[in-house]
Amino acid sequence: MVTDKSVASALGNIQDKPLLWQVGAVLAGTVFLAAASYVEVPLVPVPVNMQTLAVTLIGAVYGWRLGALTVIAWLVEAALGMPVLSGGAAGAHHFVGPTAGYLFAFPLVAALTGWLAERGWSGQRPVLAFLSMALGNAVCLVLGGMWLAVVIGPQDAWTFGVVPFLAGGLLKSALGASLLYALSRRKSPKSE
Repeated sequence: MVTDKSVASALGNIQDKPLLWQVGAVLAGTVFLAAASYVEVPLVPVPVNMQTLAVTLIGAVYGWRLGALTVIAWLVEAALGMPVLSGGAAGAHHFVGPTAGYLFAFPLVAALTGWLAERGWSGQRPVLAFLSMALGNAVCLVLGGMWLAVVIGPQDAWTFGVVPFLAGGLLKSALGASLLYALSRRKSPKSE
C-alpha cells in the first residue's frame, strides 16, 4: 500500500483498482516498455535504449508488485516472439545471450523502484525519486554485467556492458524523477 499521500494521489492507487483495470494497466505498461525499447543506439554487445527509464517509471507509478508483474509480462511477450525487445527483437534466445542478465534484472529493478516509491521516494520528493531510479539502474548494470562477464569475460563486460551505460543511467534517472515530479504536481493539489 502506498504510504506517501502525494504519491498515492499521483499514482491513483493502481493497486486498489479493480482487477480488470489492473490488467489494462499491465497491458499499457508492456506497450510503453516496448515503445521505449525501440528508442535505441545500437552498440555491441548491449544496445543503449530507453528500457531502464521505462522499467523504473513503471515500478514507481505501478508500485512494486504490479510494476514487477508488468515487466514479467513484457518478458513473456518477448519470449513468445513478440517484437518488444530492443529495436524490435524477439525470441527466447535473448534470455541466454549477452543481454540476458539485464533482462532478468528488469523485474527486480521495477520492484525496487516501486517499493521505494511506496515509501515516498517519488512524486513530491524528486531527489529521492532520482536516487531510487539511480539505484534501479545500478542493480540492472550489476546483474547485467555479471551475466555478461560469464559470456565475454569480466574486462570486456565492464568495458562494453557497464561503462557506456553509467552516464545514461544517471540521465535517465534524472528524466524519470522529473517526469514523476511533473505527474505528482499535475495530479496533486498544491497544499499550503
